[in-house]
Amino acid sequence: MTEDTGRRWCQEVTVAFPDSSGTAVRSGSVTCGTHIVGALGVDWGTVESTVPLPVPLPPGARKRPAWTVCVDARRVPLGMRTGTREVSADGD
Repeated sequence: MTEDTGRRWCQEVTVAFPDSSGTAVRSGSVTCGTHIVGALGVDWGTVESTVPLPVPLPPGARKRPAWTVCVDARRVPLGMRTGTREVSADGD
């Protein structure tokens, strides 16, 4: 889920992490793909950012952390905005 932050180059991104593996997750990272979108909806590029996975995550647990994901403000000119569309997680 994404929410506006009032800055066109940032979004608040909330992701649900269920651990259904049967083993505790002790480390890992989350990668967000944030698109830079023009006024007419044209996708001008994607910027990836990585943050630590919220660990430890016990078996069967579910966490819903939120991060403010920003790109460099100069990459988002007036009339453009960001949209975080891809989120992936890698955990051990």
